[in-house]
Amino acid sequence: MADETIRLEREDGVATLTIDRPDALNALDVETLEAMETTLDEAADSEARVLVVTGAGDTAFVAGADISYMRDLTTPEAQAYAELGHRVTNAIASFPGPTIAAINGHALGGGCELALACDLRVASERATLGQTEIDLGIIPGWGGTQRLSRIVGDETARRLVFFGDRLDATDAHEIGLVGEVVAHAELDEHVAEIAAELASKPRFALAAAKRALDAVHEQPLASGLRFERRTWSGLFGTHDQREGMSAFLEKRDPDFE
Repeated sequence: MADETIRLEREDGVATLTIDRPDALNALDVETLEAMETTLDEAADSEARVLVVTGAGDTAFVAGADISYMRDLTTPEAQAYAELGHRVTNAIASFPGPTIAAINGHALGGGCELALACDLRVASERATLGQTEIDLGIIPGWGGTQRLSRIVGDETARRLVFFGDRLDATDAHEIGLVGEVVAHAELDEHVAEIAAELASKPRFALAAAKRALDAVHEQPLASGLRFERRTWSGLFGTHDQREGMSAFLEKRDPDFE
């Protein structure tokens, strides 16, 4: 494996990618993102028909991006970080077969964006989801501004991004952000069952179905993602971005302009 923070297991046509940084709530630093990019390429090149993405431990799917790293980024550095995050989420979205996010805990900020890049989202009853970037002085930068409204609708997406709300699993299900909610202890087994069922379907028909469904949004999404990357990285160096991230790391309320 490219990095010990990412694990890839393959069995009976199902590849399971686990972000394994439980002590950091599976937050995505640069090294982990790079390892994830390499591992996703490996999974796509394998015989796997279905991809499951999850986080290690009982607390977090992915708590978000690495705020201590982001705080002092320049705009060009932020652009590079956005590009890396987009390559990872796009690799999930373009995986040849169906992808399932097994959301076993917090899926916030960049973690929510990873889940949005999957075809299906199954949440533990303990999960929390949200695009919480606004309180850091930035916006979602790994596809959230473009994918969220396609899943939950325009106004609901605007409310989630503008207010930065955290939703519990039940509320996320009610708005369509996740497809189903299961008992925490049953999550892994349930996801394994639906992944196995999908892996038993005709491979080429399933891949064709995914391509046809994706084609509905393909071109508008591509241009929207380019706009998002520019807008997200342009916020770095502003007072609110520096203040929002400093306040988070210092565990205090931010003083925005």
